[in-house]
Amino acid sequence: MQKEEKPAEMLNISFNESLVPKVDIGGVGISDIDLQGTIDLFSKVIREGKKVRVCVTPVNNVVWASKDPVLRELYNSADLTLCDGVPLIWMAKFLGSSIKGRVTGLDLLPAFAQTCHQEGFTMFLLGAKEGVGEELKRKFEALYPGIKVLGVYSPPFAEKFSKEENEKMISLVNAAKPDILWVSLTAPKQDFWIHEHFDRLDTGIAIGVGGAFEVTAGLIKRSPRWMQKSGLEWLFRFGSEPGRLFQRYFVDAPKIFPVIFKQRFGRK
Repeated sequence: MQKEEKPAEMLNISFNESLVPKVDIGGVGISDIDLQGTIDLFSKVIREGKKVRVCVTPVNNVVWASKDPVLRELYNSADLTLCDGVPLIWMAKFLGSSIKGRVTGLDLLPAFAQTCHQEGFTMFLLGAKEGVGEELKRKFEALYPGIKVLGVYSPPFAEKFSKEENEKMISLVNAAKPDILWVSLTAPKQDFWIHEHFDRLDTGIAIGVGGAFEVTAGLIKRSPRWMQKSGLEWLFRFGSEPGRLFQRYFVDAPKIFPVIFKQRFGRK
């Protein structure tokens, strides 16, 4: 007989709230911070010489984490678990709470790159398909002459990297010692990789941003602003890659509804 899933409040879940408070959505703590707040906090972290692990978390990742205690702990122990999606803001309101704003990798990467140029912060671009990181580096250098992109590396595709490949990536990052390490390996793969190697990475901020490299480099078109604000960016992305994204948006994401209803109405 299948074991009944316990409500979030019975799982002894704890959140890392050392930087900002987190809002419980399906047992996953989502950081109560907006885009400008994240940019300001990143700058503060770098100036103070701190080291933080950041996850950018959309609805489907919350669904997976609600069923996977290892992934749930990964997100809840992160220094920041950012709200990647307007629907998560709606869900927070439904649960009687609030999140200051949506913080996607698509917004954060180009916005903080500008801050890096202004403040002299350094960065490393890890991941994405071959050539994407180099194209993004060229775009940043054209937009912000003198910006310090200290390294770019695209590992060969693998479901799980070999020990040798992991050592190579760590060595490249540590040789550069960037203030911020941007990782584009898709979620949650990128989040697991950062978590596994975080203690060995010589960087101030390590953050996974999924497909933000391609979009920021101009290789993939982003949805219109009105779709972003209305919570329909997922529909635009599905229209661009229906085969790859059908499972994510039409099978996985809707599973959030019973999780949220149970959280709100299942409490005694």
